[in-house]
Amino acid sequence: MARPDRHIENFLEMLSAERGLAQNSLLAYRTDLADFAGFLTAEGESVERIGIAALRRYVQGLADAGLKPATAARRLSALRQFFRFLAREGLRSDDPAALLDAPKRARALPKLLSEEEVDRLLQAARELREDPAEAARLTALLELLYATGLRVSELVSLRWPPFGDDPRFLVIRGKGGKERLVPLSEPARQAVEAYAGFRTDFLQPKRTSPWLFPSRGESGHLTRQRFGQLLKDLAIQARIPPAKVSPHVLRHAFASHLLARGADLRAVQKMLGHADISTTQIYTHVLEARKQALVRQHHPLARA
Repeated sequence: MARPDRHIENFLEMLSAERGLAQNSLLAYRTDLADFAGFLTAEGESVERIGIAALRRYVQGLADAGLKPATAARRLSALRQFFRFLAREGLRSDDPAALLDAPKRARALPKLLSEEEVDRLLQAARELREDPAEAARLTALLELLYATGLRVSELVSLRWPPFGDDPRFLVIRGKGGKERLVPLSEPARQAVEAYAGFRTDFLQPKRTSPWLFPSRGESGHLTRQRFGQLLKDLAIQARIPPAKVSPHVLRHAFASHLLARGADLRAVQKMLGHADISTTQIYTHVLEARKQALVRQHHPLARA
């Protein structure tokens, strides 16, 4: 009987080689499957022999432990993919995880910032007069994020120099190595050019860097965690509750504000880098609110 962690490592290697998953995604799979491996050990089971009854006990245990529905659903997804891999590799003749029921969960609406709140964040960044370099960097980060809707991992790992042949666009390499073209607003481009004069302030003396937002840390560029902390500090200065602000919330603001002003859902999908439009449809609540406003403003019976 092989140890489950050996099969898990082989599965993770497949995800990395065949699907090109990012390190954060691989870490999530590793964490979820390590929890399952602990269950196998406690039950005296093996991945080669475990049946549907024991798997259902494991899933029920997730619910009994008070796990959030989203976390439980993620663990079930990892489990299904893992057993599909085992069957494909001939390590099992069946796939018991295919019979598991998914936990029900409501799809939460994204947290949102108003246009006025985004303006306050930008103004707070510009007013960091005691540190002009940090002010320029934060302004560039915010302008870029709000203008493009980039994932935070895509934003902090932008290459230097950022612009190609056409400065009106950024070429972004997203999930799975897929490239997409994202239009760049003039304020965002100007903010990046203003920051470029301070970029070397964030480098070790006489060092170079391939990143737009370099740092002296191990990664070589500003980390997502550090940017998140800077945003929280900025929110306090802008008199916005820090819990309301994160890089992902600004990505939501980009999509929601575009749709509220009449942008096409398909165009927003492409700019966000969503593979499936169903992912983008979480923002349709904005479209519904806009339709209702249009009816109130323009329908003759509504006016009456």
